[in-house]
Amino acid sequence: MRLRLLTWTRVGALVAGSALLAWSWTTASAQQAQPQSAARTYRAPRAPDGHPNLNGIWQAMNTAHWDIEAHSTGPSAVRDLGAAGAIPAGLGVVEGGEIPYKPDALAKKKENFANRLKLDPEIKCYLPGVPRAIYMPFPFQIIQGKEHVMMVHEFAGAVRTVYMENHTDAPADSWMGWSNGRWEGESLVVDTRGFNDLSWFDRAGNFHSDALHVVERLTARSADTLLYEATIEDPNVFTRPWKISMPLYRRVEANAQILEFRCVEFAEDLMYGHLRKQPSK
Repeated sequence: MRLRLLTWTRVGALVAGSALLAWSWTTASAQQAQPQSAARTYRAPRAPDGHPNLNGIWQAMNTAHWDIEAHSTGPSAVRDLGAAGAIPAGLGVVEGGEIPYKPDALAKKKENFANRLKLDPEIKCYLPGVPRAIYMPFPFQIIQGKEHVMMVHEFAGAVRTVYMENHTDAPADSWMGWSNGRWEGESLVVDTRGFNDLSWFDRAGNFHSDALHVVERLTARSADTLLYEATIEDPNVFTRPWKISMPLYRRVEANAQILEFRCVEFAEDLMYGHLRKQPSK
């Protein structure tokens, strides 16, 4: 009798666990689908030029800055940081699952991750690039005008100018690229080219070449949320274009503002400390 009771207890636990797992996946899928449907029905207040007003301070609330693909929790790359530097688990923001790397590029991505303490541009306070600037754990501000839309990022003081008129090609390759914008209904569409090959997409070593082409769409889905989508194309690294999407949340504090994160001074000793003149004995 005791053995039978134990068996049925285990079966009940398995059934309950399966139901909980199914509920979790259903909930996650619903949460991922919700931003798109909401964005299609919401109509944002108008700016003076009649286009949707996207002005505000926004921030992502996810783990994409660690890894844009789905990932489990992991240890810190610096042992002495312990749990403070541990990697939080994340559902990922890449639509369809995995990034479609070419085989040699995937090998380079893995090498990047293994050597991230030396190679990750974030550690040296370089400009974050696109789309990484959007989902770093810092707010950014959209300042909307008729001829230009500015995106002012807290990390490293990065600034993007989106040219809404007089579109031109990039005069030179750069960390943040050259952005031309247009309105498509309720969406601000930003087409960016002219990148160098130095920025990463996250701390996991996901990378691109200087052939990167990013098309972003920002669409108000409620008074205090935006739907952010970015289609990424780089024939040197990926087998096909791929897409990320996520909600962005308005910072609604009464005194919300972009503060300084002047990280250059934090990285100088790391980068140039070995050049410091040593005192003579």
